[in-house]
Amino acid sequence: MATENAKPQRAVDILLIVDDEEDMGRLLQRALAPELGCEVKTANSGEAALAVLAKDPVGLMLLDVKMPGMDGLEVLERTRRDHPWLTVVMMTAHGTIDLAVQAIKMGAYDFITKPFDHEALVWHLTKAMERSRLLRENTVLQRRVQQTQAFRNLVGKSAKMQRVFEAVQMVAKTDVTVLITGESGTGKDLLGRAIHDLSERQNEPFVVVNCPAVPENILESELFGYRKGAFTHAVQNRTGLFQEAHRGTLFLDEIGDISTTIQTKLLRVLQSKEIKPLGDTKSIHIDVRLVASTNRNLAEKIKRGEFREDLFYRLNVLPIELPPLRERREDILLLVHHFLEKHCREFKRPPKEVSTRLMELFLRWPWEGNVRELQNIIMRGVLLAPGDQIDVEHVGLLEKLSERSCLVEETERLLEYREAKDEVLRKFHVHYLEKALSATGGNVTRAARLCGLERQGLQQVMRRYGVQAEKYRENDEDS
Repeated sequence: MATENAKPQRAVDILLIVDDEEDMGRLLQRALAPELGCEVKTANSGEAALAVLAKDPVGLMLLDVKMPGMDGLEVLERTRRDHPWLTVVMMTAHGTIDLAVQAIKMGAYDFITKPFDHEALVWHLTKAMERSRLLRENTVLQRRVQQTQAFRNLVGKSAKMQRVFEAVQMVAKTDVTVLITGESGTGKDLLGRAIHDLSERQNEPFVVVNCPAVPENILESELFGYRKGAFTHAVQNRTGLFQEAHRGTLFLDEIGDISTTIQTKLLRVLQSKEIKPLGDTKSIHIDVRLVASTNRNLAEKIKRGEFREDLFYRLNVLPIELPPLRERREDILLLVHHFLEKHCREFKRPPKEVSTRLMELFLRWPWEGNVRELQNIIMRGVLLAPGDQIDVEHVGLLEKLSERSCLVEETERLLEYREAKDEVLRKFHVHYLEKALSATGGNVTRAARLCGLERQGLQQVMRRYGVQAEKYRENDEDS
């Protein structure tokens, strides 16, 4: 049974020797394993080598050129196609050096001649294995950079946003349809782009369609294209957006606003993977990954007959919900700093900061416009604040404050930043505890289970914020 300290085998630590002479393969295996400090496997044919590569994490292959059946060059060609990161060293007799040179041109790293000088063989393979390690490390680093870049505009450390990031990383490598839901301004378009950037289609087109912005009679021709003469002003052929997104991703923003006519045609495309341009008699095959978003309640639209239920289930294969900003207030500070840095750089302004008074207001603001509203406020402050500090009067919030008397009363007294943050956290904890205890009739054990905490841990939080269970009990018993 595997222990906790067991480590997965690394690809660079496995050498595969491919030689039709079984005795030669076993001899090399015994000689090289202790010298290279790695596991050595053998295969006595090209077919057997490809079978090993299909199931084992091989990092380096020592491949004979001359073999019956599938020769070394054919194995090399298949390997370069299916395992491009794998380092291959060819071994050849003196009479086939021309073939070895050809192998180098085909992508082999090096070649050595038979009969072997043992020290030279170990030196060549050691260098090749170092190359394998470097390639692997570079691949890992590129993947990390790619993920960082994909999420560069999606900022958040809250539990809800971390779940969103995890969901994106799980679905991105698949080709299934994704439906992103969330209120306007939460960043659904950025999430759609992140899914594309982390997918295998990242180097292919990412085509965005803002569905509500295109009239129904035009949207159909935009999506599917048309042929010359299909309608009055069709004076030439037009390629549709589905074709432009071929092999890439098509992002249908706010798909909940499209008409039932377009819904029907879209459903047909999802089912058949084909489109038919207006005025054409032939269908065109398309390879497109579809990502859609909506701020609408599609279940309610289905009940009212405004959205096709069968299309909804086609779209809702892997749903991801973006939370509103008011439900992840712990991300506000990160977002403020992100937008300050971004827009100061964009507008060539010196670095600015947000005043304590304004930050306190941000932590209490209802954010009906979500992240987009916050970004617009920061952008306004960067442009209009005369000094290096942005305050309430610089961002147009003074007039809005008069409409929110509850916020006016709370912001009259200027709080230090830490004090303002602690006050927001205190209110959150009190509200959360009261809700949990109210739901369980003051039963602390059940409330702890509901909150995912140990009973003792919940009691510590209750004591810290002065919340008493007795207030919510119908009697004095607490199981």
